[in-house]
Amino acid sequence: MSIAAGALRGQRVLVTGGSGFIGRHVVSTLAAADAHVRVVDLQAHPDPEVEIVRGDIADPEVIEAAFEGGFDGVVHLAAVTSVLRSVQRPELTYQTNVAGTHRVLEGARAAGVRALVFASTNAVTGPMLDPAITERSSLRPLTPYGATKASGEMLMSAYTAVYGIRCTALRLTNVYGPGMQAKDSIVARLMRAIRLDNAFEVYGDGLQVRDYVHVADVVSAMLIALTNANWSGPVVIGSGRSLSVLDVIEEVRRVTGVELPVTHGPARPGEMPAVIVDPARAHDAGWSPQFDFTTGVTDVWEEWRELEIEGDLAFHGAEAPPVVVEARRKPVAQAAARPLKRSASRRRV
Repeated sequence: MSIAAGALRGQRVLVTGGSGFIGRHVVSTLAAADAHVRVVDLQAHPDPEVEIVRGDIADPEVIEAAFEGGFDGVVHLAAVTSVLRSVQRPELTYQTNVAGTHRVLEGARAAGVRALVFASTNAVTGPMLDPAITERSSLRPLTPYGATKASGEMLMSAYTAVYGIRCTALRLTNVYGPGMQAKDSIVARLMRAIRLDNAFEVYGDGLQVRDYVHVADVVSAMLIALTNANWSGPVVIGSGRSLSVLDVIEEVRRVTGVELPVTHGPARPGEMPAVIVDPARAHDAGWSPQFDFTTGVTDVWEEWRELEIEGDLAFHGAEAPPVVVEARRKPVAQAAARPLKRSASRRRV
């Protein structure tokens, strides 16, 4: 067990968005560290033993129920995370990513929270003007997604300065890893195309470069940020090695042994041509990635190759449904909604 995990024993931690891709990894890691975990999410958690408040983080009654009993720390993941969806539905993105984040901060203040970790993004910086993105890069977001995440960072800066909540905004690059079947990011889209025997659509020429970080490395950074008093403000979290979309396709072909056909479509609005990050601050503060891209993608493929695709439901955009999958060896039952010890819809008295 890491030093950070050991420091979480007995701590009460609320995870917003804990039923999502990153959230499920965070919750299981916190539980393994003997922390007391509660989730607030619109969706049920696949583990029926996880304590959960179902509802929207922009709803003050949901937040009141979620923070009932007080907490030591918060991992704030709940958000509209799709760039495309943020362009299509900017009002929803604002309500979730800005108004919802404000509600979470107010709940944290009332509940006596000492540390909050925020899943931010390097999209807050917009087009690269320097050789690499660092914490000192200016904020010039190009999409509603980047703009609302930047707004969240500004709110956290104020709550740290005025209310003493130590907020750390982890500016994540492209996160990938096991359990991302419902995601529309490139690694999941590639795996889905292979399993559905479809061509893969590249947005633009495919020369745009991105940094890729494994979800296990992200969770490690979140645990350190929860427990290390020296972590505060923005921290860039990435592998430090960027790959073009075409490079990623070739690596996935090599790992899977599948000669995946590729087509090219128009570039997406607001897409950054390059994301190259320098995670030196995180390295100096005790974090470093443990997964290189080849190892990580091999890990992902080992999971996807054992999944049985039910139906031809390719996830091509913000409003499309995700692929429905189940394990061949051990079918995964849908978690039944667990009765809550508290009501997320009760009225204030």
